Amino acid sequence: MEEHKHIGKVEKSDKSLFELNGNPSFSIAFPQALQHVLAMLVGNITPPILVAQLLGLPESDKVFLMQAAMLIGGITTLIQLYPILGFGMGLPNVMGVAFAYMPILSAIGLAYGIRAIFGSQLVAAFASIFIGMAMGRIRKYFPPIVSGTVVLSIGLSLYTTAINYMAGGSATASDFGSPKYWIIALIVLGVTLACNFFGKGYVRVSGMLIGIGVGYIISLLWGGMINYDTVRNAPWISFPQFFRWSFEFHPPAIISMILMYIVQAVQTIGDVSSTAIGGFNREATDLELAGAIKGQGICGMLGACIGGLPTDPYSQNVGLIVTTKVVAKKVFLIVGVIMIIAGLFPVFGAIMTTIPYPVLGGATVTVFAAITMSGIQLITQQPLNYRNKLIVGIALALGVGVSSVANSLQFFSTDVQNIFGKSPIVLAFLIAFILNIIVPEDNSIEED
Repeated sequence: MEEHKHIGKVEKSDKSLFELNGNPSFSIAFPQALQHVLAMLVGNITPPILVAQLLGLPESDKVFLMQAAMLIGGITTLIQLYPILGFGMGLPNVMGVAFAYMPILSAIGLAYGIRAIFGSQLVAAFASIFIGMAMGRIRKYFPPIVSGTVVLSIGLSLYTTAINYMAGGSATASDFGSPKYWIIALIVLGVTLACNFFGKGYVRVSGMLIGIGVGYIISLLWGGMINYDTVRNAPWISFPQFFRWSFEFHPPAIISMILMYIVQAVQTIGDVSSTAIGGFNREATDLELAGAIKGQGICGMLGACIGGLPTDPYSQNVGLIVTTKVVAKKVFLIVGVIMIIAGLFPVFGAIMTTIPYPVLGGATVTVFAAITMSGIQLITQQPLNYRNKLIVGIALALGVGVSSVANSLQFFSTDVQNIFGKSPIVLAFLIAFILNIIVPEDNSIEED
């Protein structure tokens, strides 16, 4: 009789994984939470590493940025899960630092420095709260043809970053492009793809993490590629530091960041909608969508204060929710707590900074490719007739083209160069947005 009672409890606990307010046992919820942490970990720590490297920040700052990324990712995950005064959607998801912001962060950082990144983030995140409030009314102006074009331009603009890292990380280094770097990067890419295509369960969702692990071991065996000085000097525990860099406010940087927040608001709508449909078999409500965007906004402001870069829902974790149907809040509470704990231990971030750049490049190229294909997938949600093809083509041609030619805007003001010439995203977004409004709507089928 006792055995039957025990089995009944386990089955009930198992079933509660698939209920929003279910209460599965910790032993059952923890493996599910760990799966989500593994799926998002590398994606969350890589953007701060890339930003720090690009701006030439010291190792201590790089560790701090990664520590802040884990903290703000965990805090945002919890606020989205448990809304406060309408900030948050009340649905499970995993939030982390967004790769999509990388081109804008790079452009602002190179033009004005890291203080301008956080200054523009503070203002744009505040503005996005009002975007969330008005999203029900303005959503019609951001159909898939517009949002998809922007996502596609983001993916395309990230490829140079991946190739630079695969080739060694710094084009000024004497051994940049060395065969050993390419060998390691391609092995990491091969292992990541093999896990994604042929793996199952944990192996499949952790393909990038496994690829990095293999590449890291090879780098150790190769010798001379990994330095542990930062790890030895890192404190074991450290609490977030407010206003470590303070803020600088530059209108071009703020405008660019606000436009990026608008784009990401549209992306957030897609991710939240996927979660609601895949996890609960229903459409997301306007209240949930608005709460998600406002939650990102308030956490973006907090992130700017503690050094955490902008966040968004992680698509790979949305995919896990859709696949497993695990939606219990308790699981995602554990995810948020794990992330916050990791953010309080600088040693964790210091260990992550020892990952060689070719290893990061080989792993992240799969993420950048996925972003590009997400853009194409969004675009094809509308008929690819002459009108829509032209909108996408012109937006990409000018957005990517202008940013690729260094002196194409040299006779314009510095502000114009910084807004439109440093990254393809802003120009591609504005052109697609304007053309979609002024060109008569056409929903006819695709033309041959």
